[in-house]
Amino acid sequence: MTVRPSSSPSDGLLSGLSGNPDVDGELDDPALLRALLDAEAALARAGADAGVLPAAAADAIVARCHAERYDPAALGRAADAAGNPVVPLVRELTAAVPGPARGWVHHGATSQDIMDTALSLVAVRALGPVLRHLDAAVAAAARLADTHRDTVLVGRTLGQQAAPTTFGLTAAGWLTGLTQARDRLRQAGDGQPAQLGGAVGTLAALGPAGPEVAARFAARLGLPATALPWHTRRQPRLDLAAALGGLLAATGKVALDVGLLARTEVGEVAEGGTGRGGSSAMPHKRNPVDSILIGAAARRGPGLVATLYAAAVQEHERAAGGWHAEWEPLRDLLHLAGGVSGRCARLLAGLRVDPGRMRANLDATGGRVLAEAVAARLAPAVGRDVAHDLVARAAAAPAFRAALLADPEIRAHLSGTEIDEALDPYRWLGSAGVFVDRALAAARAAQA
Repeated sequence: MTVRPSSSPSDGLLSGLSGNPDVDGELDDPALLRALLDAEAALARAGADAGVLPAAAADAIVARCHAERYDPAALGRAADAAGNPVVPLVRELTAAVPGPARGWVHHGATSQDIMDTALSLVAVRALGPVLRHLDAAVAAAARLADTHRDTVLVGRTLGQQAAPTTFGLTAAGWLTGLTQARDRLRQAGDGQPAQLGGAVGTLAALGPAGPEVAARFAARLGLPATALPWHTRRQPRLDLAAALGGLLAATGKVALDVGLLARTEVGEVAEGGTGRGGSSAMPHKRNPVDSILIGAAARRGPGLVATLYAAAVQEHERAAGGWHAEWEPLRDLLHLAGGVSGRCARLLAGLRVDPGRMRANLDATGGRVLAEAVAARLAPAVGRDVAHDLVARAAAAPAFRAALLADPEIRAHLSGTEIDEALDPYRWLGSAGVFVDRALAAARAAQA
């Protein structure tokens, strides 16, 4: 058997179950190397723009800032000596440029400047496809909310049947969570800045032109500039970590609900997709695979977010280990974000909804899920506590409706027609439809 080397994080035996190829293509080692070289090229161009280094030197440096010229694996091995891959990359880049330009390579920067900036680029590039998948998930959730605005569903609290709601409102909740997660993620991505501060954040090596070079450096890369270097103030990374964690939570909520509603005993929804969800042992199984894998990713998120928050407390002008600790968990979070956004879009677009089963499950308790509605009709006559106890007594009987009709204390205040009206789930949906409409309107406004 010929063993083919993996070309992408999504090509691995396990990583394809948590990631997405179009996102992972912006996160792998070649992508990070490309971002590091883009930062070095922008640094040279910015320096030349500000008159700090010769334009010919900048041209020579930029001409050698092509990722295919360098071996990521070799750079990774060499990084052990310095603690980061920028040092060996700068050494190889310097050797590659003509002699007169060598002294201008990496001029004014420190390794952290290039690494922080490259990771901002990686994040922004990876978030492009993540947000496209999220747009598709939002659109699919909106379709479900609109289609099933008035489809009755039993609401469940603390794991038990509670009172009627609608599947449209459930989908509207998913829609709102996904829309908020998408918008916060977009904002956090837009806030990933370039970093240029030099050895201790003074840009002394660039002289008076330092602030101008930093501004031109950010502009060349299409990243925000900051008023001063942020070497040990990691709020941009914390904003991104929190937004990624929020995305994992929002998609995890969808997955958890779908998995529960798809249980054999419930059967109110099912994942679509021909040939998906099979079991190695049981031919009859149709497992909710996307829900399972989204849920697995959501469970990994909190630890990664916590690592980035723990790493954010950094000492002095530049930290020993704090910024280093961010690299892998940040890429892992972006990897998981790609997986859950794509899977959630597919899950919601293909979701099979069974309104008949939803109504049957709502009716399974013989109207007991409308006990609150009956008590609400009775309360004005006898008081809330007495009404609650009278209805609870009827709910304990084998047949709830019959017990209500047979109870003289209840019948003294409610007619049979009034009891039947109270047992109609469509009369106890409250503002469910209004809330669905609000969620749809908010999603449309966010998309505009």
